[in-house]
Amino acid sequence: MTVTDDFRAARDRLLELREDYKQAHAEFQWPRFEEFNFALDWFDQIAADRTKGNKPALVIVEQDGSSTRRTFKDLSQRSSQLANWLRDQGVKRGDHMIIMLGNQVELWELMLAGIKLGIVMIPTTTLMGARDLQDRVERGGANWVAVGNANIGKFAAVEGDYTLIEIGAERTNANAKQYADSYDAGTDFTPDATTKADETLLLYFTSGTTSRAKLVEHTHTSYPVGHLSTMYWIGLEPGDVHLNVASPGWAKHAWSNVFTPWIAEACVFIYNYERFDAAALMDQMGREGVTSFCAPPTVWRMLIQADLTQLTTPPLKVVSAGEPLNAEVIGQVGKPGASPSATVSGKQNPPSRSPTHRPSR
Repeated sequence: MTVTDDFRAARDRLLELREDYKQAHAEFQWPRFEEFNFALDWFDQIAADRTKGNKPALVIVEQDGSSTRRTFKDLSQRSSQLANWLRDQGVKRGDHMIIMLGNQVELWELMLAGIKLGIVMIPTTTLMGARDLQDRVERGGANWVAVGNANIGKFAAVEGDYTLIEIGAERTNANAKQYADSYDAGTDFTPDATTKADETLLLYFTSGTTSRAKLVEHTHTSYPVGHLSTMYWIGLEPGDVHLNVASPGWAKHAWSNVFTPWIAEACVFIYNYERFDAAALMDQMGREGVTSFCAPPTVWRMLIQADLTQLTTPPLKVVSAGEPLNAEVIGQVGKPGASPSATVSGKQNPPSRSPTHRPSR
């Protein structure tokens, strides 16, 4: 069996036991790999399947109603093209790259291309200023910085031996590599080596109790394989449309907007807005057929102040994460007519379908 077969077997068994936690807990065994590359061994294999490759993998809807839509096949081909271009620019296995982007298609393209190349990615929020970016360049050992042209100016005050990659329609930095040039590269990608399971994949600067953010390392298995648990915890299944309210640069974004949905062969759905509008969000959820929804308590509190019955087809899988959710909000979500369930106890409904609070990990 290949690593893809082993991974699929573990994934499929969790899907079979999605409503039997006791049995899943008793028998599940983590797949243990010496080599594994999520993009090549999993994502590309989905894309190559005739029945799955043309299914939606990513949908991004803007506030003005415009949208970007990509299938598994689209992203597989595009990420291979981008990986080839990056390698031609001098990016090599083990290099460290800061990725400072919003919820835009280039973020997902870069994540997949970076995994294929074996580089170490450092996702960073666009809210960072020069001082924090200097810290990330130094402690993260950044060789490369991929950044949108709206934020590239921040790096003028950031010292370091790194190369800028500018993303955007207009060129604003004459010294930066231009992401747009990557569309001229070939789409057949061959890795330079196999990816070891314990190779570093991600470096996250996380909040903590110290004055400076902690630097946390993740490997090619700790997130891509480890979040089999998140798939089970949320209840995601193939064909689901999953909306997770999280900003790029935070680890939760990688959990629920990259790895977990694609492990399940679900579609990642993003709604970009400048200011939160509960009615607009629910309208988009209905239009796109969202079946799984994860949001922090702040968003849930704003949602219950709106008319939840606007959701004509409410998602069956709802999750709150990040901090404790008060009982009043849980009660409102669980009211008949406000959600697909009349209970939050889980007694009348499978645990994965109960609209109850799931604690963050």
